[in-house]
Amino acid sequence: MDTNIFEELGLTNAEVKVYIQLLKLGSSHAGPIIEKTNLQTSVVHRALNTLIDKGLINYILEGKIKIYQATEPETFLDFIDEKKRKFNEILPDLKKEQLSAKKGEVATIYKGKKGLKEIYYKLINAKSKEYLTFGGGEQVAEFMGVSWWRNLHSKRRANKLPSRQIFDKTVKPLGKKIIGMPLTKVKFLPHEFAQFQETVIVGDYVATNVFTENAYGFLIKDSKVAEGYKKYFELLWKIAKK
Repeated sequence: MDTNIFEELGLTNAEVKVYIQLLKLGSSHAGPIIEKTNLQTSVVHRALNTLIDKGLINYILEGKIKIYQATEPETFLDFIDEKKRKFNEILPDLKKEQLSAKKGEVATIYKGKKGLKEIYYKLINAKSKEYLTFGGGEQVAEFMGVSWWRNLHSKRRANKLPSRQIFDKTVKPLGKKIIGMPLTKVKFLPHEFAQFQETVIVGDYVATNVFTENAYGFLIKDSKVAEGYKKYFELLWKIAKK
């Protein structure tokens, strides 16, 4: 079982090991947990106390001995919701700090698949009349996964953001479920147009995303630059075919 998700939620490695062992044991005093995890006694007791504070384990007393038991795994959903609630409390202040820092920022570089995802989510949530994109090919579609692209455009349509998209014909079989969807117009250029990068224009934003092994993307916010790319897009749109 991949336990990395626990650490991503903020648990220490020791807390993860203690929680998993308690799930396997059902209930136990500290001794068997120390033996099974091969952790130091002080580390196990510290993990037990912090897991109790987080509501992920509980205990009863048998005489003077604490018998611990892991809560139901579903408790993690409440744990996640609580972290989300606390984060939402400080989110407005974080946004203010971001805006003050980015007043003079025009271009940002994003790296890796996570960086590319951040660019696209930013674009589909931008206030604009239209989402325009050109480039990309079969390699680009497969890099992120066809299901991810479909999910992205489902979110775009939920935001009521219309799109016009231009691809080369190699993408046509992979994009069947996108073609014909509401708020979505797609045209194609010859196979020679296939690229390993895609350009997206939304409002004053222009993103150029490169889908190579060391993936990266440039996100520019500049009305004049965006206007120039829109003109190029319109030229391609005229010669592209349905």
